[in-house]
Amino acid sequence: MIVHRIALLAISAVTLAGQDAPEKTPPPSNAQTYLVQPGTRIPLSLINSVSTKNAAEGDRVYLESAFPITSNGRIVIPPGSYVTGTITSVKRPGRVKGRAELYLRFDSLMLPNGVTREFKSRLGSVDGRAGEEFDRQEGKIKGEGNKAGDAQKVGEVAAAGASIGAIAARTAAGAGLGAAAGAAAGLAGVLMSRGPEAVLPRGTTVEMVLDRTLEYTDSDLEFNTPSRRQVVDSSTNTQKKERGVPLGRRVPISPKEQY
Repeated sequence: MIVHRIALLAISAVTLAGQDAPEKTPPPSNAQTYLVQPGTRIPLSLINSVSTKNAAEGDRVYLESAFPITSNGRIVIPPGSYVTGTITSVKRPGRVKGRAELYLRFDSLMLPNGVTREFKSRLGSVDGRAGEEFDRQEGKIKGEGNKAGDAQKVGEVAAAGASIGAIAARTAAGAGLGAAAGAAAGLAGVLMSRGPEAVLPRGTTVEMVLDRTLEYTDSDLEFNTPSRRQVVDSSTNTQKKERGVPLGRRVPISPKEQY
C-alpha cells in the first residue's frame, strides 16, 4: 500500500509540473526574408580619400551607400549604410615608365541599425569624373599617363636653353647648343620625377559588386534609430530653442564679438 501511494504521488507531481510549464511558441513559419542577390551593384561614396602616394597594403577604406537597394518591395540597404574596404595592392608610378595602380576590396556592410554582413566583394566601376582609369577585367585603378606632360616639359626647358644660348653666343649655333643643353636638362628632370599618382578624392562614387547573397529578415530591417543628419539637426535646433533663437536663422553677433 505504501509503495502504491508513493507511486500515485509521483505521478501527480509529474502531471502538475507538466501543467505549470509554459508552452514553447514555435517560430513563425511565414517569416519574410529579403535577399540581395550576387552581382548586385551598390553605389558607394568615399568617406576618406585614397592615393597611391601614401597608401599601403592593408590600409582601411571607409564608404557609405549612396542609393537605396530594395528587395520584395522593401528598402533593404538604405542610403548611409556603412561599408569598409581594404587596399590589397599599391603600385606607385615609375620614374621612366609604369603607371600608378591600386587594388581595392570590400569586406563588410553595416546597416544604420548596426546589423552587419561580411563578404569579399570587388570594385565594379569608378566615378567617370575622376581622371583615373579602371580596368574591369583585373579590377584595378590606374593613374593617368603623363607622356604629353613629359614632352611639354622637355620642350619648355629646351626653348629656354635655346634663348639663353642665342643671347650668350649671339649666333644660330649658340641657339642650337642651348636648345640641346636645355633638352638634356629637361629630360633629366623627367627621369628624376614620378608620373601622376592614382587618387580617389573624398566623395568619389564607386560601385561595389556583391559576390554572395545577403539575407535579411524583418527584425534586421527595423530602422528606428535616427540618422546622423537627424541627430545633428535635432541637437542644433534644441540649442537654438534654449538660447531663444528662431529656427532657420543665424545667431546674431554682438558688437563685442565683431572685434
